[in-house]
Amino acid sequence: MSFQPPDLSGRVAIVTGSSRGIGKALALGLARAGADVCVAAKSLEPRETLPGSILQTRDEILALGRRSIAVRTNVRRAEDIEEMVRRTVEELGRVDILVHNAGALWWRPLVETPIQRFDLVTEVNLRAGFHATHCVLPYMIEQGGGHVVLIAPPIDLELLPGKIGYLVGKFGLTMLALGLHGEEGHRGIRSNALWPATMVESQATINHQMGTPEQWRKPEIVADALLAVLAHPEWSGRALTDEEALREAGVTDFEPYNCVPGGKPLYIVGEAARSLVWKERAGQVRASQGSEPGAGGR
Repeated sequence: MSFQPPDLSGRVAIVTGSSRGIGKALALGLARAGADVCVAAKSLEPRETLPGSILQTRDEILALGRRSIAVRTNVRRAEDIEEMVRRTVEELGRVDILVHNAGALWWRPLVETPIQRFDLVTEVNLRAGFHATHCVLPYMIEQGGGHVVLIAPPIDLELLPGKIGYLVGKFGLTMLALGLHGEEGHRGIRSNALWPATMVESQATINHQMGTPEQWRKPEIVADALLAVLAHPEWSGRALTDEEALREAGVTDFEPYNCVPGGKPLYIVGEAARSLVWKERAGQVRASQGSEPGAGGR
C-alpha cells in the first residue's frame, strides 16, 4: 500500500454485513487505522456455507487493541437498524463513519425476478442503506461532521439489462450518496459510493460459483480503497471504484491484491463488464464477444 492511510484514532465506525468477506475486511481495516467499530450483521454462529460471525469479527478487532461491539442486525428490519445506531452511540460514544456493506445478490432479468426477490434486494441494498443513513445523520450533524460510505457502483445504465431488479436498488444507493452530499455537505457530512472494479473473493463469489480464484481479487483491496477515501476530506459526492480510489491515492500496482499470482481479475464495471454473462451456480462467469476477463475497467 503506497498511500498514507488516515489516523482514525478516536473515531467510531459502523459496518453492516461485517461478519465475513468484504465487510469483515472493511471493519478490520478501519480498526487497524485506529477506529472503534460496531460490527453489524445477522450471523451469531458460523455455518459450513457461511463461515464467520459478528462475534469473531468483534474479537479480532478487540485483539487489535480497539473497542468493538457486535450487534445482531437484520437490515430488513428498521428497528434493528435503529438499535444498531443507538447501541453504537451508547456504548462507543459517537458515530463518525457509516459503511453500508450488507447486500443481497440477484443477477437475473426482470422476467425471472419474482416480487419477493425484488423486495429482498431492494430492502437489503437500498432501504437499509437509506434508513441507516437517516439514523446516523442527527448524531453526525450534532458532532459537526461524519462520513457515509455506501457500497454501490457508479451508475452505468448500459449494465441494466439482465440485472434490472438488483441494479435498481444498487444505483438507488449510489444516488443516495450523491444526493446526501448536496443536501448536507455544508454541514460537514461527506458521502461517497464505493464499489469493487472486479470480482472479489467472498462467500457470494464462492457459494454462487461466480468465476474462479484466478478471476478474483482479495477483499483487502476494498478495505484499502475505503481508507483512501477516508484519507481525503475533499472527496465527497463521488461514485468511485476501488481501483479509482487507490490510483488517485498513488497506488499503481494491483498485482498484490490478486487471489492467484498472475491472475486476470474479471471486471464488473466499465466497458469490460457490459458483456458479462453469469449463470448462477454453474461456475460460469465470462465476458462474451471476445473480451478478455480483466481487460479494460476503470
